[in-house]
Amino acid sequence: MENFALIFSAIFIGYIINKLDVFPKDTPLILNQFILYISAPALVLLQIPKLNFSFEVMIPVFIAWLVMSISALAVLYFSKLLTFTKEITGALMLVAVLGNTSYLGIPMIQAYFGESALGYVVMYDQLGSFIALSTYGTFVSIYYSNTQNVDIKVLFLKILTFPPFLALIIALCFIGTTFHPVVESVLSSLASTIIPLALVAVGLQLQFKLPSEDIKPFTLALGIKLILAPILAIIICNIFSWNSKAALISIMEASMAPMITAAAIASMAGLAPRLSSAIVGYGIIFSFFTTWVVYNYIT
Repeated sequence: MENFALIFSAIFIGYIINKLDVFPKDTPLILNQFILYISAPALVLLQIPKLNFSFEVMIPVFIAWLVMSISALAVLYFSKLLTFTKEITGALMLVAVLGNTSYLGIPMIQAYFGESALGYVVMYDQLGSFIALSTYGTFVSIYYSNTQNVDIKVLFLKILTFPPFLALIIALCFIGTTFHPVVESVLSSLASTIIPLALVAVGLQLQFKLPSEDIKPFTLALGIKLILAPILAIIICNIFSWNSKAALISIMEASMAPMITAAAIASMAGLAPRLSSAIVGYGIIFSFFTTWVVYNYIT
């Protein structure tokens, strides 16, 4: 209960701060940069070494990519069926496929499963959502916005130099080992900042405006992200008879709300920015109920 109180309180605080206009406009950017460069790498270095190197560690990665791939195909099919514009289709290819598996996923999973589950969250997020955002997200934004061709070398370099990804590579070398208590204490303190900062940043960026003409793509996006995605994850786990903690965490991660960064990319690319922001804003609110339903079903 305390964890959920923190989630709601921090998001609400961020939303109110945004409405009162008491912080600079770039506050979400600053908070996200702190998380990306300090909090997230510390969390990765703290949690990944606690995992046992086995096939189970890769289950979240496999489920993440399969769910995102099928979700993208669903977006393409229904966008064509409903004759959505190229702009709207591009926006949905981002916000209906990429999940908020880090900023919202970490506190939500910790609330449901405890800190011991965070290692699997990191695997799903870093080797799944993050790489998809950096590669798939980039290609989608360029293709649907008709901008210049992407530089593959620059894209690859950005992925390799992304702080949490670098931390993941380092952490994978230490799986099964134990850090000195002083090192673990420092990492733990830094990692603990990710939850309040991430949730406040989420609240600062919430948008809820939704014109009537956006209802169809809005409904489709949330239907795919909050309903179809977790169902796909459940089906995959049933097919392979996976019922371990890694599988349960993966299902929960698949059920997370649309990714805020995906909406930001859509906005920067001119892909239905108002619709993208509304999908993320309402998606976060609705996801508190849908993730609760998913959790009670799988447990």
